[in-house]
Amino acid sequence: MFHEYRDIITELKQKDAHFIKVFDKHNELDEEIQEMEKNHVDQFEVEKKKKEKLKLKDEVFDIIVKYKKDNNL
Repeated sequence: MFHEYRDIITELKQKDAHFIKVFDKHNELDEEIQEMEKNHVDQFEVEKKKKEKLKLKDEVFDIIVKYKKDNNL
């Protein structure tokens, strides 16, 4: 996710506890969704998880953009 911001993500993981929480939750959901799809779980449940994951991805991106702006990057 957001490979082009790898350096910023690394910095945020060292400085921002909220970012870590959101980033890790996104990754956990990604793994959970893959497992659900592999096990043919109800598609409604999968879509619900995907929407939650997308919200977290948006939040991660917003934090990155704010960090870039605040640090003139």
